[in-house]
Amino acid sequence: MECIQEKNKKYCNCTYEPCERKHRCCECLHYHRKNEELPACFFTKEAERTYDRSIANFIKMHKG
Repeated sequence: MECIQEKNKKYCNCTYEPCERKHRCCECLHYHRKNEELPACFFTKEAERTYDRSIANFIKMHKG
């Protein structure tokens, strides 16, 4: 399956500029899963900017 990076751009809120997986959702998801994290698109804009992509941070964010 061909990656549709142009379409992915409108959903990607990752602000980490040297990221080589940006707009490549499959690669991004596998990378973060391997590191027991979630990709930027799972977080709010404010939470994403902390670069804390941990699952614990995601849960804390949604406990509100």
